[in-house]
Amino acid sequence: MNDRQGPQDGVGRVSYPIVPRPRYATLALAVILGALTLALIVSMAGNANFQWDAVAHYLFHPSILRGLAMTLVLTAVVLAISVALGTVIALMRLSSSRVMGVIALVYVWVFRGVPSLIQLIFWFNLALVVREISLTIPGLGTLFSIDTNDLISPYAAAVIALSLCEAAYIAEIVRAGILSVSSGQGDAARSLGMTRQQAFRRIIAPQSLRFIIPPTGNAAISLLKLTSLVTYVAVDDLFYAAQSIYARTFETIPLLAVVAFWYLAVVTVMSIGQGFLEAHYSQFDTRSKGRWSLRRAGADLRDLWGSR
Repeated sequence: MNDRQGPQDGVGRVSYPIVPRPRYATLALAVILGALTLALIVSMAGNANFQWDAVAHYLFHPSILRGLAMTLVLTAVVLAISVALGTVIALMRLSSSRVMGVIALVYVWVFRGVPSLIQLIFWFNLALVVREISLTIPGLGTLFSIDTNDLISPYAAAVIALSLCEAAYIAEIVRAGILSVSSGQGDAARSLGMTRQQAFRRIIAPQSLRFIIPPTGNAAISLLKLTSLVTYVAVDDLFYAAQSIYARTFETIPLLAVVAFWYLAVVTVMSIGQGFLEAHYSQFDTRSKGRWSLRRAGADLRDLWGSR
């Protein structure tokens, strides 16, 4: 038997070992991209116009850290509200009630169609349309009345505008996640005696999370960057803090580099958390075993050099 031949199977056929084919094109592309990235980093590091000493000075400046904290709090509050509201809107769209479905559809159409900045400015200037917000009951009179300017502060306007806008996107994500679960799952659960609510809570909702988590994580990262719009209504976020400094010192590029660094740092942490969540909810999905990872990339390189 030839040395390259493997053992024979039960019917006398010779089986050959599977040798991975070298991926020279992939390796070449990785080397080129790595070289370009390294050249870009070296070029930026050696460019004196970035004023890296000023970047280091302002990186942990108290105003910058306060702005970063405001950005994180605003992102967390808006995300919590938008997830809760978006889930309700998604359930309304999937409801058997045509009225609720139409209301939810109109909501998604309006708040997904109007730019976030316009919504933000509108809520900030709500007092131009509604002077005061009051509750009046015939026979009992006015129970309470409050001036709109006192109620809608810049922070409140930012929370309302971003939450309503983001909820429209979350609603579509949740709706798609629920519809991705086969309808037979619900039928099987009801055949076992579960009610419609029990089937949704115990069978459909847990399975839909595998499809909801990835796009929701991406929406959260987009929301983090979207909060920079609140600068237009004078909310003291990260970008507003940087603007306040470079308006006095004219060190625009270093302050923008500081803002970019903190956004990248937070997005990196959020991406890692998203990865763990996806891995948790996809641990029983065989398709996830082919996803790229550092360990898989190392194995590919070992296979490439071992096959030579």
